Amino acid sequence: QVQLVESGGGLVQAGDSLRLSCGATGRTFGVYAMAWFRQSPGKEREFVAHINWSGGSTDYADSVKGRFTISRDNAKNTVYLQMNRLKPEDTAVYYCAAGSFTGPRGAYKYWGQGTQVTVSS
Repeated sequence: QVQLVESGGGLVQAGDSLRLSCGATGRTFGVYAMAWFRQSPGKEREFVAHINWSGGSTDYADSVKGRFTISRDNAKNTVYLQMNRLKPEDTAVYYCAAGSFTGPRGAYKYWGQGTQVTVSS
């Protein structure tokens, strides 16, 4: 069992940066693939980025590639999402997720409660 808690969201202006954190309980954090998804009102929850258990493999949605960076610190049971050059279209609730392997949304068994990111123009 893994419990995930996101933090770091907020209201920023276009072009600013934010770093989201997702802390996990449980001694087996290091075996899980981790991911960030986001959901805007009226839209499906969409993939943002994922990272494998060791941090050696990452992937990003095209819309955030080059601006966002996912990383993890297994000693701190934490995964991060560094978001640079934010755009109004990045406004969403951001969720972190844990699963046995990286993949589509259905691959992730555990989800956090989400943190709101709002980017003003």
